[in-house]
Amino acid sequence: MSATRLSEDGIRFVTERHLATLSTLSANGSIHAVPVGFTLHDGTAFVITTRASQKVLNARRSGHATICQVEGAGWITLVGHAEVLDDPESIALAVTRYAARYRQPRVNPERVAIAVRVERVLGSASFVER
Repeated sequence: MSATRLSEDGIRFVTERHLATLSTLSANGSIHAVPVGFTLHDGTAFVITTRASQKVLNARRSGHATICQVEGAGWITLVGHAEVLDDPESIALAVTRYAARYRQPRVNPERVAIAVRVERVLGSASFVER
């Protein structure tokens, strides 16, 4: 992660059950934002999804993504390089982490994981250390 790090409150916030948005760039340059669940581990945010989804196509093309979680006045935005992971070990790990934060996802043979290597953290003053 960048010089900005999550505070203890920020870490708690990204481990509680909250949904977020994943924003990627469409082919025409517009922003594609969709609701997602995500997990954060060692400076990488993981989103599980279906191989043919628009977010996967966008992440493969642009290599960038932003995840934003908000609850009331509290928010965190994670910005970074996006990579689509399709190997069984990475998918299994992303599913395990997702299940711990949210619930066990349904079986999906077309599942992949989008890994966002966090390069920048923005957020409410109580959630980030500057």
